[in-house]
Amino acid sequence: MRAAHERVDAIVFDMDGTLIESHAVVPAAYRAAIMDAGGPLLSDAEIIAGYPLGPPAALLTHLLRRSATDRDLARYHAHLTTLATQVTVYPGVADLLAGVAGRRAVGLFTGASHRAAEILLDRVGLLGHFQVVVGGDEVGRPKPEPDGVELACRLLGVPPTRTAYVGDSPLDLRAARRSGALAVAAGWGHQYDPGVPADRTAGHPRELLALLG
Repeated sequence: MRAAHERVDAIVFDMDGTLIESHAVVPAAYRAAIMDAGGPLLSDAEIIAGYPLGPPAALLTHLLRRSATDRDLARYHAHLTTLATQVTVYPGVADLLAGVAGRRAVGLFTGASHRAAEILLDRVGLLGHFQVVVGGDEVGRPKPEPDGVELACRLLGVPPTRTAYVGDSPLDLRAARRSGALAVAAGWGHQYDPGVPADRTAGHPRELLALLG
C-alpha cells in the first residue's frame, strides 16, 4: 500500500469502464471488422476474452487467426467511428475532469489504440481534457505490465510515485502498482472487482479529488 501522505501531482486515467461506457460498442466494432474480413461471427464474450492480449492489431490477429493488416485495422476504426454515437460518459466524469484542470497534470492510458481513444474521447467531448493520451499500440507490453502508465508519466514529466492511475479493471490496478503509481479503483466501472487490492477506491467520480487530497 502507498502511504496516505504521499503527494499526487498527476492523474492518469484508464478510458473504457472508467470514463466512458463503451462495453457494447467496442465488441460490436470488432465483430463488424472481423466479418468484413471474412472471419467468423463472434459473441461479445469471445471478443472481450481477448482484451488482455493488447491493442486492436493484436486482438484482430488473434480473432482472425492470421496477421491483421492495415486494412483490417482501418475497418475496425471505421466501425468504431460509426458506433461511437452510442458511447456515454459516466455521470460525474465531466465534472471531475473540469475540477482537476489546473490542479494536476492529467493524462490517459488505455489498452485501446491511440486512434480508437481519439475517436471515442472526441465523440463524447472529453479529448481536450488530457495533456497526454497513450494508446496500447504505443507501448511494448499490455496491462498489467506498467509500460503504458510509465510512458504517460514520462510524457507528463511526473514520476509514477507522484501519480495516481485510475481504472476499473484488475489489469489497471496491477499496472498501476507495478509502475509505482497510486492504484485507484474506479468502483463505478463495469470491470471493478472489490477483491483486487487498490490503494484507494472511489465509488463515484466526485469522490476522487477528496481521496487524492
